[in-house]
Amino acid sequence: MGLIGIFLSLGLLMYLAYRGLNVLILAPGLALLAVLMSGNLPVLATYTQVFMNALGGYVILYFPLFLLGAIFGKVMADSGSARVIAEQIIEGLGVDRAIAAVVLACGVLTFGGVSLFVVAFAIYPIANSLFRQADIPKRLLPAAIALGSFTFTMTALPGTPAIQNAIPMPFFGTNAFAAPILGTLAGLIMLLGGLVWLNRRAAAAKARGEGYGTHKTTAADAALPDGVQLPAFVLAIAPVVSVIALNAAFTYLVFPNMDAAYLAEPQYGATSLKSVAGIWAIILALVISILMAVVANWKRFDDVKDSVNQGTMGSLLPIFNTASEVGYGAVIASLPAFLIVRDSVLGIFPDNPLASLAVAVNVLAGITGSASGGMSIALNALGEQFAAMGQAQGVSMGLMHRVTALSSGGFDALPHNGAVITLLGICGLTHKQSYGDIFVCAVAIPVLATVTVIVLGSVSF
Repeated sequence: MGLIGIFLSLGLLMYLAYRGLNVLILAPGLALLAVLMSGNLPVLATYTQVFMNALGGYVILYFPLFLLGAIFGKVMADSGSARVIAEQIIEGLGVDRAIAAVVLACGVLTFGGVSLFVVAFAIYPIANSLFRQADIPKRLLPAAIALGSFTFTMTALPGTPAIQNAIPMPFFGTNAFAAPILGTLAGLIMLLGGLVWLNRRAAAAKARGEGYGTHKTTAADAALPDGVQLPAFVLAIAPVVSVIALNAAFTYLVFPNMDAAYLAEPQYGATSLKSVAGIWAIILALVISILMAVVANWKRFDDVKDSVNQGTMGSLLPIFNTASEVGYGAVIASLPAFLIVRDSVLGIFPDNPLASLAVAVNVLAGITGSASGGMSIALNALGEQFAAMGQAQGVSMGLMHRVTALSSGGFDALPHNGAVITLLGICGLTHKQSYGDIFVCAVAIPVLATVTVIVLGSVSF
């Protein structure tokens, strides 16, 4: 019954999320359904001590990024900066390349180390303006942001600062540039494959006479007063450049030279600078960039206070949606039957470490709804064994690293994934409207890229 409970719970979560039910209710309810079907397990203790503990831990760690990212995006929209950037991109690339512009803008930000959640908030008003001016159906917008934010820059491109590219390092003794040629190839498959798909979908919609459409205003949409003079392009783009530049400066220049021995004290969580530097860097970069955007465009705001308040409130549902999914994954991973699932997927393709690793990470990422979660479970369970298998068969540890990272970015983006739900919420769209294209760009094509790398990598052993 435990196994049935896990898969029934997961299936219902994906189906009901797709049908539009709120994940804040679905995640705990269906997690506890799996607990009830697992036998003699304490339901209330699981809810308060496992689900809520995981949810709270996620909020504690990432709420500043959601909050500041939402405020940054709203300030960029209400100052007119997002519109100016969109118009400049249209002028430079042409209306026909609006989708590519959105994807590449997201890619630059995420490869620059900006959190995908921050990117979604910051890029949405720009991308929305681009799609409206190009008369491209808004339902394709989440897939374009997903393609640029959590595919090739998250798992494939060598050197990406994404956590999914960092987790395999200690297990395989590698660095962020592992398997650079095959990683770049996988990234190109994701990027070009996704662009071809989205552009064909846009062309088909245009042939049917479908345009941007009529949509309700979301909290992230612009609220520009009538007749406002828009900022110059340099002034508009400066806060975006500032986020990337300051994030890199704090990460690589400022914090490494700080004396932060005090962090080892209990009142600061007995942690280290390495553990918090990434979050600190993004927090400071966003705060400074928000202030820059507000000061530079002070006269253009109808009401700065209202913009900040709306951005603040707009961050709450996304953070709790995502945190609820993290809580769901924690409950499922704590169930005795999950050990059977884990051990079963880890035992597939015992003679091919690349294929075995890929299946294990993909399946576990799909069940937990988390790329980093699925990868961590697989590597913590059998990371040493995978490394030994690879070495015994002459597989490069760099290739093992890259396949692990690539595999985390496939089934993780199923309908119950927190990033997917957050992205749809920011865009004001539903699974039914937009998930099909997200699936192709963030699940199907990345899986194809992973299979390609495995096949090419397997030729050498």
